[in-house]
Amino acid sequence: MSTFVALVRAVNVGGHAPLAMADLRRSLEGLGLSNVRTYLQSGNVVFDAGGDGHADAAAGLATAIAARAERDSGARVGARVLSADEMARVAAASPFAGAPGVDERWLHATFVLGTAAEGDLRATTADADSRAYEAAYARLKLPAAPGERAAFVGAPTLAPPVVYLYLPHGYGRSKLSNAYFERSLGSAATTRNWRTVRALVELSKEHG
Repeated sequence: MSTFVALVRAVNVGGHAPLAMADLRRSLEGLGLSNVRTYLQSGNVVFDAGGDGHADAAAGLATAIAARAERDSGARVGARVLSADEMARVAAASPFAGAPGVDERWLHATFVLGTAAEGDLRATTADADSRAYEAAYARLKLPAAPGERAAFVGAPTLAPPVVYLYLPHGYGRSKLSNAYFERSLGSAATTRNWRTVRALVELSKEHG
């Protein structure tokens, strides 16, 4: 058995895709997943599943979770699934966390799901896709306010990639939103603050 983290896209945000976490837990348990736990109300789940935590297994789990949630609740969501080790790498790969003068309250991570933002929201994990998103990111003229910073980390370190954000004026005031990156990269994405990232790393360690 391996421990995984599922990040479910756009759940209980601004009234979009309302989905009770108890219902989401039941959906994952219905897939035969065990030790299912949720964190907060925004689609964060830690669970155990068979397999070795390989990226192909994570992609298959993401597809199954999205399909089961839609079947059970009617909520059309996307998901990204990471092994416990991958989640730890996400936390370790931030170029901002721990840097001088950086207040971690203003850190966020935007997880690229690797699918079109409009259309099928189920995740893939191809390195080629990560390189394509990296090229698209490099062409962007980010609408960053003074003091805001963003960094793309993709394959081979992380695939699908993550955009790390430092937003000292607050996420709600920034133009570097989840919707902005979905439009600009042509992929569904889901964003978490750094406290959530850290918490999911710790929860997945407990399961492991």
